[in-house]
Order: sequence, then structure tokens, then C-alpha cells
Amino acid sequence: MVRLTLEWGTVVGFPVRVTIADIAPRTALQQRYWDPALTEPAQWNPVLEALHSHRSVRRYLPDPLTDETLDVLVSAGQSAATSSNLQAWSVVAVRDPDSKARLAALAGDQAHIIEAPVLLVWLADFARVRQLAGDRGAPIEGADYLESSYIGFIDAALAAQNAVTAAESLGLGTVFIGALRNKPEEVAAELGLPPHVFAVFGLVVGQPHPDADAQIKPRLPRAAVLHHEKYDLPAQRDHVDAYEGRIAAFYSAQQLEHSWIERVLDRLASATRLNGRDRLKESLIRLGFPLR
Repeated sequence: MVRLTLEWGTVVGFPVRVTIADIAPRTALQQRYWDPALTEPAQWNPVLEALHSHRSVRRYLPDPLTDETLDVLVSAGQSAATSSNLQAWSVVAVRDPDSKARLAALAGDQAHIIEAPVLLVWLADFARVRQLAGDRGAPIEGADYLESSYIGFIDAALAAQNAVTAAESLGLGTVFIGALRNKPEEVAAELGLPPHVFAVFGLVVGQPHPDADAQIKPRLPRAAVLHHEKYDLPAQRDHVDAYEGRIAAFYSAQQLEHSWIERVLDRLASATRLNGRDRLKESLIRLGFPLR
């Protein structure tokens, strides 16, 4: 049982201050929106429970990930949708401690990359299809266009998310590592990537440490992201303000003081805050993605 005071601020349609005392342990759905009033819909099932329970884990036990488990995660990834069945992605499983340490340094010294047994690096991969074309003397001009690069990035993301769901169904923890894009050329060199292959992001996978204390982080209200028939930007203000109060209460329960709005604006305030990713277009071109 917990006792919480939620500070909402002044928001149309919401009270300025709400006190919630002696709340029973919340469901995954309630935690996802930090709203104890939500009830699970009639069609709720274990798959929905697993999806809503997703959380990022940043502390791991050293227990190895077996080849059998890795194969299951990859086959789950391959079961995701892929544009025109191009399957324009690959993944590199990095277990070697020295390689993980070097990749961790390139990604801002994130300790969980070293701590966990494996780092999966998901790739937009056009080397395979270009090799097919070269072997057959076939034209492949369409691979030079921005649309094709999108396909590789999207396919990799869809596959990785499937792998996350599979890993969590096995009791494993995960966390995405977007910071591999801080230094794409160095990451490519570390992984021995040929031209036309780009490391989109990493995914740490392993057995969560008992002290990891990973929490389900609240998301924006569904009304802020779900539009009906037409996009309605002005209507989002109240929902975003309400979310600012709810996620502040979430952080407060963890003895943290954060403003989601301030963090978002700070993250996008300047090119410097992109930590090297402001040169992503240049990196893509250097690694074989013409982006025509």
C-alpha cells in the first residue's frame, strides 16, 4: 500500500490538487497512465498485460543468454511485418566483453551495456540486396532513395520491438540504446559493417538484477495521441498539462524531481543536445546510404 499526493497544477477539467491515499497495488494499465481509476477492458489478456508491463531495465545479472534463447528472439523479430518482404535488416549479437566495453564507450559509457550478457545491434541492411543485384547484374537504383532507407530503419525497429516482447515474455529485461548513433562510423568499424549497412540502435538483453527497480513509466494520455478523423493540435494542450502532473507524481514516488516538458524542450533545444546525431545525414551518406 502506498500513500501519494498528486500535484496537477491548474488544468481545465482537472483539480488543482488530488490526494490519493492507501492505493492498492496498481494494474499495468493503471501504471502506464498513472491513473488508478482505469479498469481493464473486457478483452484484456496475457499478451496485453505483457505489452502494458514493458519497462526499461538498466541493471543486470551476468547470467549468459543461451544460443537457444537468442534464436527465439531473432525468430520473433523475423515474425514482425516487413515492407514488401524486403527484410532489409540484420542484427549483430555482441557478447565479447571487450567489444561491449568499446561500444559502451561510444554510446556515452552506459554501464548496463557492459553488465548485461549481450548487446543486440539492429541494422538497416541493404548490403544483402545489393549483393543479390550484383551477383545477377540487376539494376538497384531504387535502393539509393530516402524511401528505401526509411524501409531499413522501420523494418529494424519493428523486428526489435517484437524481440523485446519475446524477451520480456521469458522474464528477461531489455533497454534500447539509441546512443549508438552518436558515432555511427566508429560503431560500424567495431562491428565490421560493410557499406550500405547502418547501426540503427542497440538493445541490451539479460536477466534483470534484483535491485534494478525498473518501473512502468507513464505515457501521455491516449487522448493526446489518438485523433479521430482529423488531427487536432489545440486539443492536446490540456492532456499534455495533465500528463505533466501525473509523471511528476510518478517521479516524486521515486524521490526524483523532473519536469517532462522541461526535459523534452532541453533535449531538442540545440544541435549540441543531439550528442553527435546532428551529423546523422552525413554519416548515412558515408556508410553507403545516398538518400536521393
